[in-house]
Amino acid sequence: MSDDNMLGTYLRNRRTRLDPVSFGFAGRRRTAGLRREEVAQRANISPTWYTWLEQGRGGKPSADVLDRIATALTLTEVEREHLFLLGLGRPPAVQYRGSDSITPRLQRLLDVLTCSPAIVRTATWDVVAWNRAAAVVLTNYGTLPPDQRNILRLIFCDDRVRAAQPQWESVARFVVSSFRIDAARAGADAEVAPLVDELCRSSPEFASMWRDNEVRTYGDGTKHLRHPEVGLIALEYSAFAVDGRPDLSLIVYNPATPDDRALIQSLVDGWQAPVEESRAVWAS
Repeated sequence: MSDDNMLGTYLRNRRTRLDPVSFGFAGRRRTAGLRREEVAQRANISPTWYTWLEQGRGGKPSADVLDRIATALTLTEVEREHLFLLGLGRPPAVQYRGSDSITPRLQRLLDVLTCSPAIVRTATWDVVAWNRAAAVVLTNYGTLPPDQRNILRLIFCDDRVRAAQPQWESVARFVVSSFRIDAARAGADAEVAPLVDELCRSSPEFASMWRDNEVRTYGDGTKHLRHPEVGLIALEYSAFAVDGRPDLSLIVYNPATPDDRALIQSLVDGWQAPVEESRAVWAS
């Protein structure tokens, strides 16, 4: 089957699954789903052109046409990506659709990691979820206003966070270079511009590192923190994509050794106040 025919088959499949009544189309129908001209109307394209696409003789559509068809067919992000792969041989251009919400299931996943600090961050490095271990070892983000739960702000603007990093400059450069590529991948350049401007004004060190234009992926590695109660803690970190949420990343910090696990366990066990009421002192 040719790529054009695969595209046409996919379009027909998605079209016939839709309920005409829910889109305000009435009348008796011999087949299920929307009619071709109804999809064309919703997508603001020629009915003839849409028919040709389904028949595999319309040539390659533009990205704009595919985007309008995806909206007309109410495709999910995964379905939209598949449509672009069939129609153009590439995924759609990234469009940042940030959100500060996560599912209860994802929060439950964080919570079962009792001795592994874990956070969920956006592509702009705002922390939107964390577990108890993260609150006692990294930062208790619940005590901060939402707009201050940003890792770059904490690294460059919080003296206590800076003191917790044995090699602050290396950590800061890593954060800036990883942040830059995460924002670019997510198509969030416009969203991060105010934060970058703010940090350039408030931190000459950030401004210098930002001008260096270094990029690197977060990936995995080992992080060291200097905790005021237990001293140095070594953590092996790994970053994971959140399925269906290209704007989110899950970062898990596992204790590097049994001794590090024991230190974290002692901090978690000794935590008296509710997580959301305690004072934040650490950044991830």
